[in-house]
Amino acid sequence: MMPKMTIALILPVPPGYSETFFKSKIRGLQDNGYKVILVTAATKDRFKDCKHVVHPKVYKSLIKQSLAMLIVGLGLLPHIKQVIRYVRLERKNKTTLKRIIEKVYINATLLKLKADWLHFGFATMAIQRELVAKAIKAKMAVSFRGYDINVYPLKNKEVYKLLWKNVDKVHSISNDLLQRAYALGLSETKNYQIITPAVNIKNLPVLRERELSAPLKMVTIARLHYIKGVDLLLETAHILNQRGVNFIWEIIGGGQAQDEERYLYQCYKLGLKNKVKFKGKLDHKETLDVLGQTDLYIQTSLIEGFCNAVLESQSLGKISIAFDTGGLKENIKDGETGFLVKPNDTVAMANMIEYVIGLSEAEKQKMQQLAIRRVKQQFNIEQQQQAFVAFFTA
Repeated sequence: MMPKMTIALILPVPPGYSETFFKSKIRGLQDNGYKVILVTAATKDRFKDCKHVVHPKVYKSLIKQSLAMLIVGLGLLPHIKQVIRYVRLERKNKTTLKRIIEKVYINATLLKLKADWLHFGFATMAIQRELVAKAIKAKMAVSFRGYDINVYPLKNKEVYKLLWKNVDKVHSISNDLLQRAYALGLSETKNYQIITPAVNIKNLPVLRERELSAPLKMVTIARLHYIKGVDLLLETAHILNQRGVNFIWEIIGGGQAQDEERYLYQCYKLGLKNKVKFKGKLDHKETLDVLGQTDLYIQTSLIEGFCNAVLESQSLGKISIAFDTGGLKENIKDGETGFLVKPNDTVAMANMIEYVIGLSEAEKQKMQQLAIRRVKQQFNIEQQQQAFVAFFTA
């Protein structure tokens, strides 16, 4: 039986063991009769769930790079029509000859593909590859995530100009990100679909009823980066500590060495060494184990596209509190499945944490059950898989 359609998914690296978003997407498309080809940067790691090909490696050595370009060039001879179309498109875009040669090399794997769609899993992955889909007579799709829209364009507001012009359909994980993409120049007439992150309910541990205890246990999952509001987290912790609240606040996530050192010093300076624990990067199972033992989940990010961690914490029945920023208002139903707080207001965040501590057990349990039910009904893997099938056919 011939596949309905061939979809090439372009990612920086193969999905890891615990990365359910792309793995479930690939599985869902395959189960519905689509052929999926994964394209990543050159890597020793092999993805076994579908055909996996890699981009040519770029070498620092001029000799190695010249030899690699010769080998790749010879490999492109059977695909000369696609290469010629690509060169013409780049020339029309006023790309220099030197840069065209470089781009033919880095895009060689894609130029060889026979695919109906090229789907870039991140908008940044499509930069320098905006014209490849037309060259191989495929459609181009791109997914938005927080970094793509909220962070990367700060360096160059025109960075997606060519992408917006050539993309056929966009996928956003939240309406907030879609609106921000419009502000960056994406045409509002462009075909789009919002497909949120989802939770694999079957793999979650069973919720164990837990009364808020002393010390109060709080968790935040965030890489140690300014955009995740770690400074605001520490300020909030300082306020709670000054008010005499007995708590332990665990942070799951790694970062650059200089960021880790800065936050550790800030923690020490604020007298929070025994209150805030940096647990580093944990795998998915370890993270779920920590979440299962916590009382409250807190997100202090400056901006979020949607935030998988907040969604997963709700699926585990944890009362979640976050700054009302980005796509979080689409994630938490304020006052029903969790609470949203005025952005960047650490006093308001501390007040909300104390407010939740003061809720009756009946009120807490009602919110926990509503959160679990909403995730199961609106953010499950099966719905997400069907949404991606529709994405490529609608």
